[in-house]
Amino acid sequence: MAGVRSDSAAQRKTRSACRGAALVLLISAVFPAATVANSPPRFLTDGQAEIVLRLKEGPETPVGSLLYRLRGVDTDGDSLTFGVREQLDSDILRIENFAGNQASIYLRKPLDREEKEEYTLVLTLTDGHLGDGNYVTQSLFILVEDINDNEPVFKPYQPTISIEENSPPGIITTVEATDQDEGSYGQVVYHLQETDGDNDVFSISTVNGKGVIRLSGHLDYERKFLYQLRVLATDRANNEKVNTGTAAILVKVIDMEDQPPEFVYVPPVTRVSEDAVIGTSVLQVKAVDGDRGINNKISYSLEKGTLDAFAIDSATGVVYTKEKLDRESPLNSNGAYILEVTAEEESSSISPAPSATTEVTVIVTDVNDEIPTFRSEKYICEVVENAQSNTPVTFLEDSVPEVYDHDQGNNGTFEMFLEGDEGIFEVTPSRGINEASFLIRVKDPKQLDYEKNIVMHFTLIAKEIVPYSPKHRLVPVTVHIKDVNDNFPEFTKAVYNVSIKENAAIGTTVAWVQALDDDSGNLGTQGIRYTSLGGSVSEILSLDPVTGIITIKSDTPGFDRELISKHYLTVEARDDLGNGNRNTVQLIINVEDENDNAPVFSRSKYEARLLENHPVFETPLVLEAHDMDLNGTNNSDINYSIISGYENFTIHPKHGLLQPRFPVDFEHLSTDGLTGINVRTMNVIVKAEDRGHPSLSSEVGVIIYVQDVNDFAPQFEHPHYKRSIPEDTLGGTSILKVKAVDGDGSSPNNAVVYRIQSGAEDKFIIDADTGVISVAHGASLDPDRTDPKTSVYNLEVLALDGGIGNDQLFTKVVVNITVLDVNNKPPVFTEPGVIRVRENTQVGKYVHQVTAIDLDDNPILRYRIDPNNSEGRSEEGTVVKITDYNYISIFKLDPLNGLLEIAKLLDRERVETIRLGLIVEDIAAVKGEQNATAVLTVLVEDENDNNPKFRRPYYRRSITENSKNGMTIINVVADDPDKNRTITYSLEGPHKSTSLVYLDPETGEIVVANKIDREQTPWLNFTVKATDSGVPPRSSLADVFIQILDENDNNPYFVGDVTSISVREDAPIGTEIAIIQAKDADAGDFGKVTYLLDRMSSKGKFQIHPDNGILNVSDKLDREQQSSYMLIIEAWDNYQFGYSSGESRNAFKQIGVTVIDVNDESPIFEPVYGCIIITEFHEVHEVVTLIKASDADDPDTPNGKIHFSITSGNAKGLFAIENLDFLTGRIITLKPLKGLYGNYSLRIQAKDLGTPPNIAVMNISICVTDFNDNAPVFVNPSQNVTVRVPENTTVGSSIVQVEAVDYDVGLNAAVRYRLKPDPTGSWKTFHINDKTGVIELKEPLDREKQKIYELRVEAYDLGIPTPLSSDLDLIVYVRNVNDFEPQFLIDEYLVNFTEHVKPGKERQKIVETIDRDDVDDFDEPSTQACYFIVGGNEKEIFAIEQYEHELYVQKELDREEYESHILIIKASEDCLHHPGNISVFDPTDDTVLRVTVNVIDVNDNRPLFVKRVFTGGITTDADFGTEFMQVKAVDKDIGINAEIRYYQIDEIHKTLTEGLENIQKPPFIVNEETGGIILNFDPQKGMKGYFDFMVLVNDTDGLLDTAKVFIYLLREDQRVRFVLRQHPSEVRERIEIFREVLGNVTGAIVNIDEYKIHENHDGSVDKTKTDLYLHLVNKRDNSIMEVNDVLRLVDQNIENLDGLFKDFNVLDTQPAETQLLKSDSEDLLLMWLMVTTIFLGILLILVISICLSQRARYQRQIKAATVSAFGSNTSDLNQIGGRVPNTNKHSVEGSNPIWMQAYENEWYKEEDSLSHTSERDSLDENAVVSDGLEQNEEDSKTFVDDQNHYVNLKAGNPNIVSETAIDKEQNNLNTNSTYHQNIYHHMSKLGNPLIMKKLETTEL
Repeated sequence: MAGVRSDSAAQRKTRSACRGAALVLLISAVFPAATVANSPPRFLTDGQAEIVLRLKEGPETPVGSLLYRLRGVDTDGDSLTFGVREQLDSDILRIENFAGNQASIYLRKPLDREEKEEYTLVLTLTDGHLGDGNYVTQSLFILVEDINDNEPVFKPYQPTISIEENSPPGIITTVEATDQDEGSYGQVVYHLQETDGDNDVFSISTVNGKGVIRLSGHLDYERKFLYQLRVLATDRANNEKVNTGTAAILVKVIDMEDQPPEFVYVPPVTRVSEDAVIGTSVLQVKAVDGDRGINNKISYSLEKGTLDAFAIDSATGVVYTKEKLDRESPLNSNGAYILEVTAEEESSSISPAPSATTEVTVIVTDVNDEIPTFRSEKYICEVVENAQSNTPVTFLEDSVPEVYDHDQGNNGTFEMFLEGDEGIFEVTPSRGINEASFLIRVKDPKQLDYEKNIVMHFTLIAKEIVPYSPKHRLVPVTVHIKDVNDNFPEFTKAVYNVSIKENAAIGTTVAWVQALDDDSGNLGTQGIRYTSLGGSVSEILSLDPVTGIITIKSDTPGFDRELISKHYLTVEARDDLGNGNRNTVQLIINVEDENDNAPVFSRSKYEARLLENHPVFETPLVLEAHDMDLNGTNNSDINYSIISGYENFTIHPKHGLLQPRFPVDFEHLSTDGLTGINVRTMNVIVKAEDRGHPSLSSEVGVIIYVQDVNDFAPQFEHPHYKRSIPEDTLGGTSILKVKAVDGDGSSPNNAVVYRIQSGAEDKFIIDADTGVISVAHGASLDPDRTDPKTSVYNLEVLALDGGIGNDQLFTKVVVNITVLDVNNKPPVFTEPGVIRVRENTQVGKYVHQVTAIDLDDNPILRYRIDPNNSEGRSEEGTVVKITDYNYISIFKLDPLNGLLEIAKLLDRERVETIRLGLIVEDIAAVKGEQNATAVLTVLVEDENDNNPKFRRPYYRRSITENSKNGMTIINVVADDPDKNRTITYSLEGPHKSTSLVYLDPETGEIVVANKIDREQTPWLNFTVKATDSGVPPRSSLADVFIQILDENDNNPYFVGDVTSISVREDAPIGTEIAIIQAKDADAGDFGKVTYLLDRMSSKGKFQIHPDNGILNVSDKLDREQQSSYMLIIEAWDNYQFGYSSGESRNAFKQIGVTVIDVNDESPIFEPVYGCIIITEFHEVHEVVTLIKASDADDPDTPNGKIHFSITSGNAKGLFAIENLDFLTGRIITLKPLKGLYGNYSLRIQAKDLGTPPNIAVMNISICVTDFNDNAPVFVNPSQNVTVRVPENTTVGSSIVQVEAVDYDVGLNAAVRYRLKPDPTGSWKTFHINDKTGVIELKEPLDREKQKIYELRVEAYDLGIPTPLSSDLDLIVYVRNVNDFEPQFLIDEYLVNFTEHVKPGKERQKIVETIDRDDVDDFDEPSTQACYFIVGGNEKEIFAIEQYEHELYVQKELDREEYESHILIIKASEDCLHHPGNISVFDPTDDTVLRVTVNVIDVNDNRPLFVKRVFTGGITTDADFGTEFMQVKAVDKDIGINAEIRYYQIDEIHKTLTEGLENIQKPPFIVNEETGGIILNFDPQKGMKGYFDFMVLVNDTDGLLDTAKVFIYLLREDQRVRFVLRQHPSEVRERIEIFREVLGNVTGAIVNIDEYKIHENHDGSVDKTKTDLYLHLVNKRDNSIMEVNDVLRLVDQNIENLDGLFKDFNVLDTQPAETQLLKSDSEDLLLMWLMVTTIFLGILLILVISICLSQRARYQRQIKAATVSAFGSNTSDLNQIGGRVPNTNKHSVEGSNPIWMQAYENEWYKEEDSLSHTSERDSLDENAVVSDGLEQNEEDSKTFVDDQNHYVNLKAGNPNIVSETAIDKEQNNLNTNSTYHQNIYHHMSKLGNPLIMKKLETTEL
């Protein structure tokens, strides 16, 4: 903005420089010493003498803007001060000094160029050493640049202009506006707008700064008589805001007489009853002058229409009747009259007077005076029997099936129905209006039977539908029934059953069939012929076609009972000499038997399996032989006997049941040199012999395979085993080896494997083959890590032989393993958590105690704070450095007990959160350092000690009154530095103020709460209080001042009761008619009222003064244009300033103004167009036409009444005019017009009755025409000519054309044609063009039904009043053509095509058709039949040769896509046109054939596995050889092509396996035929892991697919049981759905293990339920999911599984191991629980009682026992014994023997194990191979129960002690003592499995 001005600016710079230099010289001369001491400062202006600033005015440069940055320099380095010299306008600037040598110039006041364009100011500079009032100066020049901030303002102008509507275009006025801005901002351009959008009528142009308004369009008063122009004056701002000024100009249009009348009311349709009296008013029309400003009178007349029936009042426009009406009269158009009404102005200035014409329709409503009438008195018809529904009967003789009733509406609507027809026929249509042709057609064809009824009589009725007194007419109908061949031959028997010997000779009569037919003649019985015999032996039989006798004609062996005992044949009979209807019957030939067959065994040999020592075969062995001779005879009666081996077996002679005589001992059978094989054979020969003569027999061999039975159980070498090991023994370490021997002699019965049954708890495994027990890999023996704590393990080991299933035998042995403790565990902190400490808590107070636990027996723990793991954070979350604030020193931690106390005061403002690191160390650790760390979080709580503080001392705002509720007024905000920052705001002050506002207590937002009225409350003053949430709370106050601003909120209202006014239509402009007054309660401009008149309501005729409300006439009134006005008066306040912005309020008032009539209108004729035509025979005094006129004046006064007269054109006196009313006259004839045809022009005058009268004239033309007196004459063809037509002529074809001429002229000579109805109905078959005379075929021809048609053609003219006509007779002869289409003799046909064969290579011949057409001598040879595919070929796969009838494929077939195709083939003689397609085969249509195409399969599909991955699982108790899962593949082919086999390929991979190292053979075998996977090893407990391998499937051609198989080893307790309310077979069908949904929801692999019928708790079976066993595999690591995890996963997804569970009726989900818990009865279980509980309670009471009673007795003995005979009682062993509850710590050698009596109970002498019902353990029990351990032979001599082994726990002696030493120290008891165990043992003898289960669970 800074710059240098040219010219004058340079001069000023020169002068300023001179003044500055002179001043310096003067100062130097006067003060030479000062000059040397101080150098003056100077401005830095970049060499410019003057600073020039260019600034935009107004908001472009707002107050406070930085204008310029001043800089100065002083060589002395003094601080400089800048300023501005005080002068005019110097106060617009403000200077701020900074930085010692700079200053900023700011604008202090707004700039306005229109007030001042430039400023010249002087800036000052001093360093403080120049003396008072001395400165260095600098000139500053400010130029104010213009912005567009002023609007154009119009100078005074003429607001209202009047223009005649015919004014030519030109200038009408000029306006001018000025703009104070300069340049383009001050240049004004004018634009024009019209309020209603008529912008093309006026235009404006800018000329020399003025707006010249021109009339540029055409004015039309009738279209618009008032224009409100809006002149816009805009400046020429380009890229900125454009300012606009507005001026309003009202342009009034003066009307001129140039428009014809306008009809304002014309009823389009009026109805009048036909029985209305003469003179009845029918309707009224009304027209007004088109020139609304002139409004001439209107007269009415009728120009066209039936003038003799109606007339019109010329003044009022009322149309009334002149004569009696008849709607049915042929002279009217079906009761409708179209009247032409003319309205003519009575104008004195225009001739002829303007007129207008309109049409009205008068409909004569009907009166019921007609009866429905048939055109024939009776009807004779015929119809063929069995005609289909809707078949019409044929009318005979001269019957015309028409009925008529010429009444209108319901009066002429009639219904037609039949009586006495028994529902066989119906008439259609059932309803008619006026005239109707009808048909009688068949409704129920079942009763149309010629054999029962030949003729039928009934009545046809036509009856009106009116509800009251309907008229009706009856006519008799006779229907003759024609016979057709509708009966089929019926055989005398439904089935013919005959018998014949196998050796019957030629000529033997086999059967005689006979058929009858109810039809007559050849169509009946006499015409029956037996046409065909079909069946298995039809070729050796002969059928007589006439008699129906069937005989044997061939000696070929055809009857062999052993091959076929019955033959089924079909005999066909057809009537009509073998060409008619056909029927078939079944013939059954029974072949009688002869004995010629010996018994034959069903097998060539028999094999059976017999278990040793079993009395019967494993499966009953029944030998069966069959004899093909007839059953039930001696020839087929068979006896069985043993001819070899009978000493060991017997056989039932009839049933063939073979059984052993006694059990077989396998060991006593011969081995045949083979050993180790468990099967040996025995041979038997059996004979089957029949009882025929002679008897026939056959023999068969039977091989008996005797199989060894497993009857020896394995035996262990030792009865029990024991061992002690340290707890840190590594996984895989061998502990000991067990060994057992089986006495069986054959494999696999003598093969022994080992398994840990229970007690291992995943810690130990056993090698299944060697019996070596070792520590499981990954197992921890630490007793502290077991729950409950376990140091002794009692393993129950099983030795199992190779028996299968229930035959497997086993032996148990107990292995006792004791775990010795090792000190190796670090301490563990109990979770320190989070504590809260308030700041300023007193020093020395304990705030928390930290604790740690150590699982070792004697830990010594020490606590301390870890500074390296500690952290402090402030309230903002920033880390507090320990050097800034030592938060660790605040706390003191006791190293012994972990108590934390406060050592220094806490300051929350410095630290709010402290994470205190803690360390605990076990200083008694043996190996290395054992410690643990933790973090204690300390939260410092705040105290409330600060008041809230408002951001402002007070608040002030202003709002307008009536502000909406919820509008924000102000936001008050207070802050609180405390932690308790939640501040609540409240109001304090007078209720009058506080009730009007609402304060949000949380945000401090103050909003309007109620309506605020400035007149009542100009100010709102109140106080806001801010309160924090501390305890106690603190608060502060702030004042709020709100000013209420006024707004215009009161409407004006009218005073006075002026509602209606009257004024003469000739009242001069300016006539005052009323004074309107209104008031407004507001003040100032808001209370000033301005009056406006709605221009639409006044239509420019009235105006109102805007200030005083005077209402006067502003334009000429015309009552004929508008007789009344409803004026809308508007009262506005603040109109001058608020109207354009919408800020004015208003009120409205309606005032009715009635215009009083003056006779100023002339009559106006209703125009009569064209010439009125009448004939020369027009009757005298008959009406020729009606004359109508209208007068716009008031029809109730003489001014509006009209009189008609003929003034010229009637020289011969032929016509006269009669006045019907004051608006209508009629012209009539006075003389006959015969021979006077021609055109006559009459001049008609219409004169009103006003004073002076107004007159109108009109010319009317009357044309007298000739009369029709000539009838049409036919010229072609001649009478009775015969036309020959082929039978197959298509509908629509032309038959012949007739022609007739008429010698009249005009319409009298116009000829039309029609066919006249004939009695036989022949005319309905044809149609004639009424203009051209061309006769066309309308219905298809059928020569068999009708050969000759007799037609009568009528030619008639269009003459008036009566048309004339003549007739022509024609004969149409139908020539014979081929009627019958080719027909198939069968309905279905079968063909075969091979898939994937090249299209067109295979072709199949389709069966041929027959043709039933009769061939005459004159007929041409029969047409060849063509075949078409009309259905089933939508994909165009097939095609057929039309002539050769060969079907072939045009697209390759795929059997897997479609196995068969159904085609519909149609036979037709029309080979050129393809018949339409058929969607459904109709067996009754013999022209169509259903063809079934079977697609023969080829091997083109490889088998595909149903899944890419198969998964399954087996438990460790699964038996060898079990098939536990199946892989499945599908081959889309069929037959041999779909035969598939399965193979296992590649090796079987083992993953994460344990205990499987010694399995050498493949663990699984795949069944080649079924895909079943068979277990090929014996799983043992302790085995774990999973297997995967590939399977392959291929078909007979080697096509193959592969899939992956995963098999998981699982424990029994890893399975889940789902109980489903469905049968296992139902579940098995849909199991894949269950498996897939469950897998998708849970995200795991779901494997189904087993289905079982549900077993209830009482052991009963519920076949309606299924137990489904499955397990889940984790997809991530392929591990078996535990049952608890599965059940939890199911529970978590129960909503997603809800649909699945409902679909499969899932009742329960539970662990599968519960299935082993079986009880006889739930009630029994409950009973035993109660008994056991009572028993234990009594026992407890008894023990307590004994102890109390013996206490005193044994007191002495106990004291004596405190002295040990063997030394100190503080030995390790005593300490161990003392820690065991309920145990005598002195129970060592030398202790009191009295206490030892309790241990001699018989319970301890049991040799059984703890529990015999424990379940199998987990996979972790399975084998790990180990070597070597030593057996102590003294194990069997130790304590009876083999379960109490103790270890010397002295420190440093972890070695295993000898078994002998252990035996000596077994008198003491511990928690696992024999005492407790035998209590459990005897509880198990109660026989309660549930208790046993719980005890075992407790043990584990």
